[in-house]
Amino acid sequence: MIMKSLVVGPLEANCFIIADENTREALVIDPGDEPDRILDLITENNFKIKYIVCTHAHFDHVGAVPEIKKETGAKIVIHRDELDIYERTRDLAALWGYELDPLPEPDMFVSEGDKLEIGDLRLEVLHTPGHSPGGICLYGEGILITGDTLFAGSVGRTDFYGGDVEKLKKSFKRLMSLLDKVKVLPGHGPESTIGQERANNSFSYEIF
Repeated sequence: MIMKSLVVGPLEANCFIIADENTREALVIDPGDEPDRILDLITENNFKIKYIVCTHAHFDHVGAVPEIKKETGAKIVIHRDELDIYERTRDLAALWGYELDPLPEPDMFVSEGDKLEIGDLRLEVLHTPGHSPGGICLYGEGILITGDTLFAGSVGRTDFYGGDVEKLKKSFKRLMSLLDKVKVLPGHGPESTIGQERANNSFSYEIF
């Protein structure tokens, strides 16, 4: 497995690219901004982008989707419960003073337990609502990509449109049931592990 990451945009979102080492098939996760940097990284590594995965549809995670889609032809993947947010993204971004290009229609809806395959790699979709209705994590190959569900030491906000703190609590508990050694790759900030988060995440003290 090859994994690359970029911190993009004014809100410093983490964009990840995961690729199969043999086939160079890859997926881009949360291309939130700076499409030129993302595309340069794709070209430099000769990646063949199969999917553009949005862990959720807040503007800082999808802002570069139109350009990546145009240049790679990859399938845009979201959870069906996130479609309402996805369709409102431009309006919600405008409330924060950001202007986004129109987002292309999603190509593929995923649900709990679905698998995304790139070469010999398989990543499982975990539906983790709370920060947003259709928030997802990708789990497999010893890693957990959490979007804004889980951060190092914290969790995503629930005061945005579609947020739900009770659902976030359930999603958090579920993630904490994974093995300690699983590496956590969040939508913002540094990486962590499930073990570190179970022991140190401030949200643990609120719900356990």
